Amino acid sequence: MASKIFNFQKEERLCSKKLLDELFKNGSSFLLYPFRVTWLLSTNNDQKFPAQVVVGVPKKRFKHSVDRNHIKRRIKEAYRLNKEIYFYQNLNQNSIKIILAINYVGKEAHDYAFIEKKMKLVFAENLKQISK
Repeated sequence: MASKIFNFQKEERLCSKKLLDELFKNGSSFLLYPFRVTWLLSTNNDQKFPAQVVVGVPKKRFKHSVDRNHIKRRIKEAYRLNKEIYFYQNLNQNSIKIILAINYVGKEAHDYAFIEKKMKLVFAENLKQISK
């Protein structure tokens, strides 16, 4: 059962064009280097998980898909390993469901330890933003 916590299932990924449009039109955002995080409280009552997330790395800064994919893998791994402890518990306690976009705005690729540390700060900042 413990390994189930650390999954990153398809239902946790934000794929809906309609929801993505709504997120970027009506969502709030904050910058926490190297991420720009855009979030919106979800109106979807069918949402299985407390958060749905999409990760983006710009082609403008990282021309090679290998580099973009490498950064996305690091971000998703940091999200996957820390979401339950730092994020989902608080969302579940307050019965909040959100949609989330994490865009990488850094100019160079950072190592995993840096990305993980910043991801934990993103969770804390996002919870602070929601409670406002």
